[in-house]
Amino acid sequence: MIRPFTLALLVAIPCLAAEPKPEVRQAPEKKAPQEEKKVQEPVSREGSVTIDGKKIDYTVTTSKLQLKKDDGTPRASIFNVSYLRKDVEDLSQRPVMFAFNGGPGSSAVWLHLGILGPVRVAMPGDGTEAPRPPARLIPNEFSILDHTDLVFVDPVSTGYSRVEKDGKASDFHGVEEDIESIADFIRRWITENDRWSSPKYLLGESYGGVRVAGLSEHLQSRYGMSLNGVVLLSSLLDFRTLRGGDGDNLLYSVYLPTFTSVAHHHGKLTGDREALVSEARAFANGEYALALIQGNSLAPEKKKEVAATLSRLTSIDADLIEKLDLQLDPSRFRAELLRAEGKVIGRFDARVAWPAGNEADSWPSYDPSFSLALGAYSTTMLSYLTEELGWEEDSPYEILTRKVHPWKWGATNGYVNLTNRLGTALRDNPHLRVLVMEGGCDLATPLDGIRYSLNQMTDAPESALKRISHVGYDAGHMFYLNPPDLEKARKDLAAFLTAE
Repeated sequence: MIRPFTLALLVAIPCLAAEPKPEVRQAPEKKAPQEEKKVQEPVSREGSVTIDGKKIDYTVTTSKLQLKKDDGTPRASIFNVSYLRKDVEDLSQRPVMFAFNGGPGSSAVWLHLGILGPVRVAMPGDGTEAPRPPARLIPNEFSILDHTDLVFVDPVSTGYSRVEKDGKASDFHGVEEDIESIADFIRRWITENDRWSSPKYLLGESYGGVRVAGLSEHLQSRYGMSLNGVVLLSSLLDFRTLRGGDGDNLLYSVYLPTFTSVAHHHGKLTGDREALVSEARAFANGEYALALIQGNSLAPEKKKEVAATLSRLTSIDADLIEKLDLQLDPSRFRAELLRAEGKVIGRFDARVAWPAGNEADSWPSYDPSFSLALGAYSTTMLSYLTEELGWEEDSPYEILTRKVHPWKWGATNGYVNLTNRLGTALRDNPHLRVLVMEGGCDLATPLDGIRYSLNQMTDAPESALKRISHVGYDAGHMFYLNPPDLEKARKDLAAFLTAE
């Protein structure tokens, strides 16, 4: 602790000598130049984890990488945690993956301690219940550290990443600004760790999909860094798929297949789930989309017919759907599906169903699937960083923050859409592959949202589209909280990383 100090006052006593002495003026004391704030030194630890029956030894390094202006002035410090396998003889054959969560405003804690890293949060059951506090970490036998080195990155103002005193937050808090700064981080990390010759992958969850789509093109065009693969995990590329508006009905169509999947999970629909979802998808892209386009010119009898089909595919009352002008949005669906049981379902994971509070509300007052995960991941991340990795910092670790707002979307009178950035990267890099990982109960970024976006990709030739593959899971946005999905995700990622 810095203690307050006092300055002693020196009192001049008159000299009794008869002859006065000439006054001597001293030059003012020169102030020492202010030292530039030093970047905190990296902290490394050794660890091991058993994956697929094999012991994997690794070095984990927690550090801050300082981004600088052209004149060398610090702009920001990017907090990151990297895991490097120890027994690698040829780094040119060893992949490295950079992982990002979304928000914007989220740190990388969810991917770090949920699916990719060598430790994970111990969640009870199928991931729809909150663990008893304090939550604990356990070894992650489903990590992909055996196949790739991992770098978890916290964008500026998230985690422990901060703007430096000569930097400006507005230089980082925006779609393009975020892409530019993270690309600079990746370039610097690759250079400082001698990994230009290594295969390189990006993985983005949620808004992280927007980030990695932009990075795939920016790294290639700005730095000549061609990627080997991009993973879009519960991601979005086009905000039109999430935010409906007057006269824009796309949201209702892309959410319908997920509504069907969720209703089936809760026993509101019977039969083969995949068949029902396929039927909902065909209806959403055909008759339902046409009915929405017609708006108030739709014949009353046709409106009633479409409402009946929507009711059959969602279990929501047909009369209510008709009163909503066929516009059933995810918030209303979350409030209505289990209303009779007095429950509201989750946004991030619609498998989660907790008491609704005010059962008369038309809209859910909270997201139980977020509530069950936030405390567990916050506690374990802080415990892990300080007690296991030895990182010390006074400022709070920003798991999720609104300090990135106002966010500069850069889409005047339009929606943010980076689909064709990814398309350009695919066009210009014939070896780039994309893996899309989708949760069937995700009401935050519905599985058909990313499918719609990729179907509209116009900058990539047909041959490039064949390099995009899709895999699905039963749970929601963070489907890896469900143990069977976590195990399947490891197999899917391993197959993607080792494919020729």
